[in-house]
Amino acid sequence: MKVHGTELLVCLDWMLSPFPIFLLYLLFNSTSRNTNGNGSRSEPLYKTKTGYYDVLEVPATATKAQIKTAYYKQSFAYHPDRNPGSAEATDRFSEISEAYTVLGDKVLRKKYDLGLLSPSDLSGRAKPSTGVFTGGSAEQQPGSRRSVSGAELRDRQYDFDEFYKAHYGEQLRRQRDVRLRREERLKRQDDSIDTKFANMMEFGVGLMVLLAVGIIISIGK
Repeated sequence: MKVHGTELLVCLDWMLSPFPIFLLYLLFNSTSRNTNGNGSRSEPLYKTKTGYYDVLEVPATATKAQIKTAYYKQSFAYHPDRNPGSAEATDRFSEISEAYTVLGDKVLRKKYDLGLLSPSDLSGRAKPSTGVFTGGSAEQQPGSRRSVSGAELRDRQYDFDEFYKAHYGEQLRRQRDVRLRREERLKRQDDSIDTKFANMMEFGVGLMVLLAVGIIISIGK
């Protein structure tokens, strides 16, 4: 009985040591990942529960405006023209486009949330357009793949200044108007201060003249 107790203690001591815990950690991570060793997803995004939301980095309760803003931000950051030669950026940009196509469409988003989205729902759908591509059509022909290939992305030219103006132009205009109004207000304040100072100088000079005249008259008497 004593031997069995000793063996049990040894077994428990080994199980609680860092090595087996580390092995369990590696095993858990390898089985819970959504990607395989090559960096590609082990399952399509449309089969995941929150994959599209995770790609755009928005919660499942995000509004359409929030999703659109997130798409602009993510696509701008991961566009292949900004990350030349990066296969990871190309793949991420493709996922971002796919995520926005689904979440930006009311019907597709509802089907995705219910777990009813299928490949047939994706095929023939127009891919999202940033509105500033100078090459290629903004929409795919029915029946074509919605995901953007790396070659297709490299063949496109992308004007990031136009992208920024197209999606943040209104905000830039508001900021410019606020800045102009502030500059005008400061200028008016400066002009007002200058005017007050000039008036005070005139008043002071006039007062000094009157005092001088009074002194001269007093001396004359």
